[in-house]
Amino acid sequence: MTGIFDNPITMITLCILSYQAGLFIHRKSKIQVLNPLFIAIVLIIVVLQTFHISLETFDKGGSIINMLLCPATIMLAIPMYKQRATIKKNIVPIAVGTIVGSVVSMSSIYGLCKLAGINDQIAMSMLPKSTTTPIAIAISNTLGGIPALTVAAVIMTGILGSILIPSLIKIFRINNSVAVGLAIGTASHALGSAKAVEIGETEAALAGIAVGVAGMVSVVLVMFI
Repeated sequence: MTGIFDNPITMITLCILSYQAGLFIHRKSKIQVLNPLFIAIVLIIVVLQTFHISLETFDKGGSIINMLLCPATIMLAIPMYKQRATIKKNIVPIAVGTIVGSVVSMSSIYGLCKLAGINDQIAMSMLPKSTTTPIAIAISNTLGGIPALTVAAVIMTGILGSILIPSLIKIFRINNSVAVGLAIGTASHALGSAKAVEIGETEAALAGIAVGVAGMVSVVLVMFI
């Protein structure tokens, strides 16, 4: 049994099957809170705990899945290319929106950490929560944070964005596709952008732009911390 779990293919299969189970539950229930990624994470944790599989063993396959994160993010370039005319037309709102969004995101989480009496190392780990994972890890390392905690914060931010943003759009009656896309990409990075793809092509394109620009803005802001 141990030999089976030591095989990276087994861990990759576990990831794929868990996510497919999450998709199935989400589609059948149609409940936004039951996010496929969140369900997959819970199922994987249950399996690891049940069979006493170490994180190091899981990471033999998990690291391969993680390696595909950057190529998957780059795929957002397709709707961006198709919507290049819209992007050129709204270049100023894109720049202003992502800069303001990044500043608010980083300053608010830092302020809340200070208000709650959380130490600086954890605060620095939480700071890049709204940037895509590779950039967030680099920022966390630069600031002396804990990369594992940063990854957890990034994932939870993306999941919450996927769950809450569609409802917030309806509540505040936001009908502008550019505004919706920028909000999703700036607030909840690539995971949120996956939800933007479901909403529409324009939203997906602007979310993809926001992910990249917000990441660069966050890197620049770190230089002043």
